[in-house]
Amino acid sequence: MNLNNITTRISRKHLLAVALILVLGGVAGGFILHGGHEAGAGRAHADSDSHDDAEHHAKTPAGAPAEGEEGKLSLSDEQIRAAGIEVHQAGVARIRSSLQLPGEIRFNEDRTAHVVPRVTGVVENVPANLGQLVRKGQVLAVLASPALSEQRSELLAARKRLSLAATTYEREKKLWEERISAEQDYLQARQVLREAEIALANVQQKLSAIGAGAEAEGGLNRYVLRAPFDGMVVEKHIALGEAVKEDSQVFTLSDLSTVWAEISVPATDLARVRVGGKVAIRASSFDSTATGTVAYVGALIGEQTRTARARVLLSNPQGSWRPGLFVNVEVVSDETEVPLAVLSDAIQIVEGRTVVFVRTGDGFAAQSVQTGRSDGTRTEILSGLKAGTPYAAAGSFVLKAEIGKGSAEHAH
Repeated sequence: MNLNNITTRISRKHLLAVALILVLGGVAGGFILHGGHEAGAGRAHADSDSHDDAEHHAKTPAGAPAEGEEGKLSLSDEQIRAAGIEVHQAGVARIRSSLQLPGEIRFNEDRTAHVVPRVTGVVENVPANLGQLVRKGQVLAVLASPALSEQRSELLAARKRLSLAATTYEREKKLWEERISAEQDYLQARQVLREAEIALANVQQKLSAIGAGAEAEGGLNRYVLRAPFDGMVVEKHIALGEAVKEDSQVFTLSDLSTVWAEISVPATDLARVRVGGKVAIRASSFDSTATGTVAYVGALIGEQTRTARARVLLSNPQGSWRPGLFVNVEVVSDETEVPLAVLSDAIQIVEGRTVVFVRTGDGFAAQSVQTGRSDGTRTEILSGLKAGTPYAAAGSFVLKAEIGKGSAEHAH
């Protein structure tokens, strides 16, 4: 055997050994990897068995309501109070049918006066100011009037004539009774006396008609213009030294303790607005409300507006209802008693369903209902609820929010 054959045989043996080692190493590695994977899976499964399903979810925070079945919430009495939830009972209620109409505050024309002097004259003094509150009989202005001077002069003359006629009558009566003078003289003196009395009364009535006193205050021509009632000076058209006529509207005075709320009523709604009907009035520019009754409904329809005027007499002790203020008027046209209703705040929409949260032993449950008429305060329940059922009135939106949270967490 030569050297080349020996070398070739050794190389072949070496290669076979290396190959065998590689095969055995691959088999051993695969066995180790397979065993390790099964062991890991076994440990993972054991760990999973050692915990309940609740530990794979977020825990409910302490104090929060626990959600059970869909649409139900478990709350303690303390949690209900803390959430501000009020529980009422469903029952009989009166539902109002109302009509919303625009309106405007106006002066009470029955208590508004356009003050005129009733005599011509020149203004000497104007103590009243625009916007001032005045009392009945308070001086608004003082005028100097030649016409008034003449009337007061006539009054003085009439008084003198009456005094003389009365003296003459007494004398003639005494002489006639003593048979000294003729009866004709006595009768004539009596006639003159009666005429003097009539003349004096006539002059006094003329002065009274123009609001002037019989006695001159600082002069025969002095005319004092006084407030006819308690009110506010809302217009003033008079100035010192100005010459005014007897029919000039120098002041407008209004008693603002009452005002009118004037309503525009479309022809189609006239049948629903009746005298004596109840109304609620809300200011459009600030938070204020008042109630009243319809005092007047106009019989005529405006050619341009196609509406009629209705009027509400409104008490205004604080003066907050100012003429010119726009208001919203709710006219209660009908009031019906329904057998079952809840407060409107209790009605919620959950996943497209109209629900009321009814009280259960350990919390609340969303109960689907069918609603009917509503006046914004109470809502009629047609089905889904029984009379006497306790339900969440105020604060029901809190329950709706909690239901929403639970749905979102399960979806996640």
